Amino acid sequence: MSIAAPAPRAAVQLADLGPVAQLRAGRLPRRLVQLYVGLYLYGVSLALMVLGDIGLAPWDVLHSGFIRHVPITLGQAVVLFSFVVLVLWIPLREKPGLGTISNAIVVGLSADLTLAMFDAPDNLAVRIAFMVGGIVLCGLATALYIGAQLGRGPRDGLMTGLHRRTGLSIRLVRTCIEVAVVLIGLVLGGTLGLGTVAYALTIGPIAQWMMPWFLVELDS
Repeated sequence: MSIAAPAPRAAVQLADLGPVAQLRAGRLPRRLVQLYVGLYLYGVSLALMVLGDIGLAPWDVLHSGFIRHVPITLGQAVVLFSFVVLVLWIPLREKPGLGTISNAIVVGLSADLTLAMFDAPDNLAVRIAFMVGGIVLCGLATALYIGAQLGRGPRDGLMTGLHRRTGLSIRLVRTCIEVAVVLIGLVLGGTLGLGTVAYALTIGPIAQWMMPWFLVELDS
């Protein structure tokens, strides 16, 4: 008599839940820890790229340009623009979750804290290491906070909202948004460089590769 092999476990999927349903979907303590660790590391990754000074992520090109004209820190600019983007969610009918609001606040605070703790290196090899480390860490942080399934970040929600409203592909919408913010950032004097290109080309694959490790299975 043969014994049937167990059925393979289905891959965990990202759920599309409202804010309240996200909190009721189980495993909340683990998901909260994962969310805030991810958001903290996201801010650290941003700071590493700033310290490396070889080019910033597209949105941070905008942030770095903006703070040349107003007396606020980079982290404060991240928080400010997060809430500006959240206003744009209203006509798109996107629903913020706990992770959305937390993202808007924690990433900027973490970035400022990290920048206050370290000086920018002069050695080129160290600067390159900071840039590469920042990109890889950002991929890890993205997988952590998205995998917690407690809501998209403000900028990700803008992308998905425009995708739903326009019918355009996620890739095209993301490209258009990032090109726009980079151009505005450049006009304002933001930092564009090799790191910007490296980030744009690698952050998606890195986050996608790491996502299965951290995507939390929710209660059905």
